Order: sequence, then C-alpha cells, then structure tokens
Amino acid sequence: MNPHHVFQGDWTWTGERFEPDVQIAVDDEGRIMDVGRLGLKPTKPLSQRALLPGFVNAHSHAFQRGLRGRGEEFLEGAGSFWTWREAMYRLVQDLDGHAFYRLCLQTFREMRAAGITTVGEFHYLHHSSDATDYAFDALILRAAAAIGIRIVLLNVFYKTGGIGQPLDATQRRFRTDSCEAYWEQMDALQDQVDPHTQTLGAAVHSIRASKPDDIAALHSESMSRSLPFHIHMEEQRKEIEDSITSYGGPPMAVLQRVLSPCSNVTAVHCTHTDPRDMERFLESGGTVCICPLTEGNLGDGTPALPGRHTVDKRITLGTDSNVRICMTEEMRWLEYGQRLANEARGIYVDANGRSGRALLQIATENGAASLGVDTGRIAPGAWADFVAIDLTAPTLRGCDETTLLDSFLFGSGNEAISETCVGGRWKEVRSEK
Repeated sequence: MNPHHVFQGDWTWTGERFEPDVQIAVDDEGRIMDVGRLGLKPTKPLSQRALLPGFVNAHSHAFQRGLRGRGEEFLEGAGSFWTWREAMYRLVQDLDGHAFYRLCLQTFREMRAAGITTVGEFHYLHHSSDATDYAFDALILRAAAAIGIRIVLLNVFYKTGGIGQPLDATQRRFRTDSCEAYWEQMDALQDQVDPHTQTLGAAVHSIRASKPDDIAALHSESMSRSLPFHIHMEEQRKEIEDSITSYGGPPMAVLQRVLSPCSNVTAVHCTHTDPRDMERFLESGGTVCICPLTEGNLGDGTPALPGRHTVDKRITLGTDSNVRICMTEEMRWLEYGQRLANEARGIYVDANGRSGRALLQIATENGAASLGVDTGRIAPGAWADFVAIDLTAPTLRGCDETTLLDSFLFGSGNEAISETCVGGRWKEVRSEK
C-alpha cells in the first residue's frame, strides 16, 4: 500500500463508536484505501480532533440564501408558505448571473463551515432571463467547484405553473419545454461535470410543475441511466386538494400509481402525507427527505413519520431554503419534532437504542444513498470526505469518546467544527467564514 495521504485524529468514528489511534489512508484520487491501526506516518496529524464522515445535505436551494433575514414581519396578519413564495419570486426577478453566483458561493461556503461535504442541489432557476439559455446551470457547478464542495446537481424539470396552469412570468425562468429538451440539457451538463466531485441527478419540481405522464417518463429514463430521482411532495395542503380534484388522489398516491419501482426516488418534505401512503412509499423502496429548519420556518407542519426501529434507512435531511445552515440542528430537530408529535423520546435510535448514532446515519449514509454518491462513511472505497470536531471547544468540555457524539449532536454545533475534507483536500473552517 502506497497512500497519497494518511490522516489521523485523536478519535475516529468507525461506524459504531469513536476509536483512538485510527489512521485513514487515502489514494491520489481522493478515495479511502484503508482504515485502522496501520502503523504509517501521518501526513496530516489532527491533534485534539475527532473525525466523522462529512455530512450529506440531500436537499438545497442555494439561491434562497438571499432571503435570509427577509419576510419575518407579518404586519398584515399571519404569513404562509404562499406569501413566502411570493417573496422568493421577487428575489428571482432581481437575480442576474453575478448575484446568483455570489449567493451560491456564500451558501456553499457556509455549508463547508457547517461540516457539509456533499450537497444535493435541487436546481430549478435555470435561465438568465425569459430565454431558455440554461446559463445558471453552469454557474452553480462553477460555484461548487470554487468552494470545493461535492455536489449532486439535481436538475429540475419544471413545465407548469400549477396543476393545469401555465407558467407565470417569473416561473418562465424555471421552465423546461419537454422531456426531450430536459435530457438534451442533462447530456450537455454531463460533459461539464468534474467526475471527482460532481454528478447529476434527475428531479421534477412537484406535481404542480409537471403532469403525471411526464413524471413517469422522466423517472423511467432516470432508472435506465442509474440516476437518483427527487421530487417535492405534499408540503402544503392546497397541493393535495388540487391533486385530488384533478387526478383523483393526493400526490403521493398519484406518484406511486405512475412510478414503479420507487427504489431511486426521494420525496422531499411529505409534511401532509397520509401515514398509510407514507408507509407504502417507504416499503416500495422510496426515501423521504425532511428539512426541519425550513419546514419550521415556513410553518409547513411536521410529517407523520413511522416510529422507532422502522425505516431509519429511508430518512434523509436537507437544508432546503438555507435560512440557517447547521446540520446538527437539522438532526436534533428531526428527532425533537417527532418527540413533540409522539410525546415520547428516542424516536430515531439504532438497534441498541442509541439516538445519536441513528441521527448521524441519517445525515451521512442515508443522504449519500439518496444522492447515489459513495460517501458518508469512513470505509475503504468511499470518497475521503470528513468533518473534524475540535475537542477543545467549550461546548464539548468534559466529553470522552463515549459521550462525544451525543454531546456534539444535541449540545453543540457549527462552533465545534474546525476543518472539513472533500476528496482528501482539507479546509479550515475559519477560512470559510
């Protein structure tokens, strides 16, 4: 074995626990060659650091970072998702290529500082104007490369402005005219991605933005290309009501009617999905992505997720609107939201009743599986993507290797993150602030 890098922290997460004296050998392509007590000289010793797999953010809209600090005044009464959407559309109208690129840089920079090494960017702001130039697709790939974050560009199909409705003026910057045009653009993007840090995924915005027949056709092609397939699902009650009126059932039921199998499908939000539809979707191989901070900010609701020990491998996390970028908060509010809804503690636990380990799996391995990326674990063959925890951080004072994970996830956050690594390349967090 002749590794290009050898990394060694004080403690390293090995899948079950933190262990001391563990070395990680990495090849020149940025993949892990071996993990263990290897007896090698570290090329990068990480003193007073503990190493975790890098966090995987399965759902983001980077440009919506531009709404942070806006829309929190409700002088005319209660706000809603729909009033927030109007504010988002006003932001879209103001964004030229320079402003869009700058926002994406800022968002991805904050993600790296929050320990996020992979992002699934659910990208639907394609065009620089009313034209179909797809200029913003290349900009988002360029921004990710500049920050050094691993990206799965979930390129979004968006054809209708609502069920049976044409696109409005702002939505025309989102549009794709046909399934054929969509795959032509996907083929063009395939020639632009860096295979070491960038891949593509297929996505449909929602049942509001596409007819079921188009969803089925796009999903079928995604399966033939071995691509992940993502879609917004049942975030708002109005979407469900409109779907029942037009298609005879709620969106999740319609989705399962036209898709088979669902093994590569991730449904995002599902805050109003009927528990029976949710169970059928998960049993068919589907995955649900929850975005607790955004769903809380927008007042979307709390999804009726299955209880403990059931489908933790089918739950992932995303930062969505990026109103706050902190994966430890997303993890604990996934758990806390379900504790509040179920009036019980320990909703997400592993086979030994450990909550922290289950939540970490959701934020790493599960997200990686949803995006079709070989990361989220410290094991041979995976990409060398890590987050380094500062063991001297005040919020972690008094921890040992048995209490560190739960202390970090439930009592700490971004302030305890010192460095992140993507494909064997490290960045200090202070350089990202």
